Amino acid sequence: MQRLRYSRYFKIVFILLDIFVISGVFAFAYLRKHDYHYLKGLTELNTISLLLLISFWILLSGRTKLYSIPRNLTFTIYLERLVTHIFLFIVGVILLAKISNNPFLKEDRFLIGLALFVCLFFVKSFSFFALKYIRTFGLNHRNIMFLSENESTILLKNILEQRKDYGFKFFKYEGPNNIEDLVKFWKENGIHTLYLPSENTSFDKDFESEVFHQAEINKVLISLVPNIIQNNFLRYNLEYVEMQPILTQSKFPLDYFSNFLIKRTFDIVFSLLFLILIGSWLFPLIAIGIKFSSKGPVFFKQKRYGYHEQVFNCLKFRSMVLNGSSSTKTTAENDKRITPFGRFLRRTSLDETPQFINVLKGEMSIIGPRPHMLLVDDYYKDKIGRYSLRNFVKPGISGLAQVNGLRGDAGNIEIEMQKRILADSFYVKNWTISLDFIIILKTIFLLINGDKKAR
Repeated sequence: MQRLRYSRYFKIVFILLDIFVISGVFAFAYLRKHDYHYLKGLTELNTISLLLLISFWILLSGRTKLYSIPRNLTFTIYLERLVTHIFLFIVGVILLAKISNNPFLKEDRFLIGLALFVCLFFVKSFSFFALKYIRTFGLNHRNIMFLSENESTILLKNILEQRKDYGFKFFKYEGPNNIEDLVKFWKENGIHTLYLPSENTSFDKDFESEVFHQAEINKVLISLVPNIIQNNFLRYNLEYVEMQPILTQSKFPLDYFSNFLIKRTFDIVFSLLFLILIGSWLFPLIAIGIKFSSKGPVFFKQKRYGYHEQVFNCLKFRSMVLNGSSSTKTTAENDKRITPFGRFLRRTSLDETPQFINVLKGEMSIIGPRPHMLLVDDYYKDKIGRYSLRNFVKPGISGLAQVNGLRGDAGNIEIEMQKRILADSFYVKNWTISLDFIIILKTIFLLINGDKKAR
């Protein structure tokens, strides 16, 4: 028997909450200009303006997918949607103020815009985390199961088991490949979603077809897990040669010159500002600390693969004593090669700051997949499908994988590397300038609070 699902009502609650916030900001701004007795009214003109803004907010969500929030959505991607939505909405507020005859909007449009940004940002961020927090206690969960496994489904299960905030409850089916027993299992446990490998070889086609048929009848959703560890799983566009249809691989966002130019311009401006305003006084202080901590050069250069696997010298502040294994051995926990001052540099990620010079030279970007040691890349590129996809963009000082905790060599290294490559591949295929801004904000937050996985 299917359980009642309450997730659909959350969307209504969130929409009503947003309407309340927009109305509240509008009313507060109005009260600043008028006597309390006039609150009765936001006058007919103001009421129409408010209704137009609320309508625009809701209609805009169809484009930004603000209310399409799957439970496995990360805060990074949600934040990108949220900031984009609020920014476009504020542009709408300013445009409405310009074309309308509403003097109240004309006078206070920038104040209203700023207040809306601050209020909506905090309210929606709080709502997002509150729902995630509720799910960590097993509330508002969905019952799921895996039927047949391969390397990709094992990786997915590992991710879902670690992320309690996604709100998934696992049920393991150990019965025979018998459709009657399987359907009975679904009903007894209220299974919502069944995960299957897209390339299934563990049971015959007839049984597989019946599974799909019975899942449809019993309202069990089927999610296919592509074999992304071996395959590239790229996007394709339908094109024609005369009248013959062909599928051609889609361009990645940064393959378009306009996007490349935006990102490169941002990289140059950001790195120049950092090097002039911060690096000019911070770098000498760090250099003095390194010289006092151990003998050797201030900078450490290591060859890394860059854009399209072009080798470049990646700059870092030296954090270890001079040793002959720097390019052949990755950092271990409590590594004795790291100096006390070097440990501080690593914990705060200050050892990475010379890479702004790499950015200025065009070898790296502010945001992108983190470059690995050559031997690490050479080892994994033949073991993990899509590994080389990360070299379709310039490597970054920070990246999507790092701000989501996918760094270091703790735990199952192969599994963690696969997760890291999935994050890097997502970034390459879904890049936007707003995503870069969100990753920068999360990076700053990690630097302030300390990244426990940095070492």
